[in-house]
Amino acid sequence: MKIFIKKLSYIFLMLFIISLISFLAIHLAPNSFFSAGELNPNITKESLEHLKKIYGLDKPLLEQYLSWVWSILHFDFGVSFASGKSVTDEIMDRIGITLGINLSSMLIVFVLSLYLGMKAAIKQNSFFDKVVKQFSLVSFSMPSFYLALILIIVFAVELKLFPISGLHSLEPKSGIFYYLDLIWHLVLPLIVIIFVSFGSFAMYIRSLTQEILKSDYIFFAKARGADEKTIIKKFILPNLSPPLITILGLSLPGLIGGSVILESIFSINGMGLLFYQAALSRDYPVIMGILIITAFLTLLGNILADLILLKLNPYFKN
Repeated sequence: MKIFIKKLSYIFLMLFIISLISFLAIHLAPNSFFSAGELNPNITKESLEHLKKIYGLDKPLLEQYLSWVWSILHFDFGVSFASGKSVTDEIMDRIGITLGINLSSMLIVFVLSLYLGMKAAIKQNSFFDKVVKQFSLVSFSMPSFYLALILIIVFAVELKLFPISGLHSLEPKSGIFYYLDLIWHLVLPLIVIIFVSFGSFAMYIRSLTQEILKSDYIFFAKARGADEKTIIKKFILPNLSPPLITILGLSLPGLIGGSVILESIFSINGMGLLFYQAALSRDYPVIMGILIITAFLTLLGNILADLILLKLNPYFKN
């Protein structure tokens, strides 16, 4: 219980520091949504001042920050400059698809990398190991936007097997055909995410497995006649668990941050595209709302990883 309270206090402290830095960085940036010529070339200074007053931008910086923090504590991220809608509603409308795409791809990447990494380490210097290393090298060096454009040209434009962009082409939004249509639209984005992600993860698991295989207990287990399945189940997987849990915990913020490019290319109406549009239009409430959510996911992933490791090993301290 003491550890949980300590971790919770750490989250609130770090969120406060991150919110302060984010708020100052946004307000110190040149230009703004209400800069003359940005909103409307013909808008008058009086109209600009009136808009700033409506959004509370005429108040001192400290008062703006305290008001923003108080709103965040009530799960209110303000109002979008561009759309006039609640930032919370904007985020809630889009976060589901982003988390769905990235969580499903993360699960596939984890299972695929775990199998390929362990198998390559066990069969070191074999043909299988060389193939995995080559594919991992290509995966690690492949830019996601480049692969996305290649897949669109080949499978969407030339072969016309998959749609170019969007999430749906069927109405009404219900029934099994609606969800099959959704999956059909997500095939190319998922292939891109999985391919560019599995390489580094597979090589990391391969490296860890190789170190485990050099251990004395593996030597004695083989000497006693343990087969490959027993070694994997009783020795490799338990020793791989701590670093893999840590890596997965640190991967949570990438669920949003890593979606900016792909969602923009495939026109997927998720958090990544929302952040990109907000950055272009200098929609500060939306930008700061997404930054806070990303920071919270980072801290949450770190805390969850620590708690799981503590459960697996009561002597684990961090």
